[in-house]
Amino acid sequence: MLQDAITIRYYQRLTDALVEQWNRGYRYDELRLYLDGYLAALRQSSAMEPYLIHRLEEEVSRYLYDPSNFEMPQPQTEVDYR
Repeated sequence: MLQDAITIRYYQRLTDALVEQWNRGYRYDELRLYLDGYLAALRQSSAMEPYLIHRLEEEVSRYLYDPSNFEMPQPQTEVDYR
């Protein structure tokens, strides 16, 4: 569980970006490359402590490989019971 405010913000940005990329047609391999690049940039810039980046990577990876996060809602059909 993430507890650091900055780490949580990065988590929210990353997961929102992953869903947006998914909706554009990118799939797991491309999303993983995006995540790896994002994390590499965080490491290179020293934006966060390395242990926080590692924790962020674990949480976002868990999010990425949970299929329920990328399911499209099924349209509801109305049934007339008259």
